[in-house]
Amino acid sequence: MNSLNNKLNDEYMDYLFDCILSLKNKEECYRYFEDLCTIAELKAMSQRMHVAKMLTEQRVYNDIVKLTGASTATISRVNRCLSYGTNGYKLAIERLKEQHE
Repeated sequence: MNSLNNKLNDEYMDYLFDCILSLKNKEECYRYFEDLCTIAELKAMSQRMHVAKMLTEQRVYNDIVKLTGASTATISRVNRCLSYGTNGYKLAIERLKEQHE
């Protein structure tokens, strides 16, 4: 186990992540996550990713609230993760950006 966060690091999380890493395309992701999560959970995760992307683009809170519907508390939480977290958001955003270049 090589997790940066020992609170999450266990065999169940490893299995979850192994399952996610086994998915081959967006259609498989839709199918898997629709079974795994509620619609509200998926919407919340996708909203947080969009907020993170906008924060890395130096967008201001008011614009982010208007465009995403996220609360300022959610935006602050994501911003804290971007500033003091494990760089998970940044890693994913940068990799996706590289794929589209």
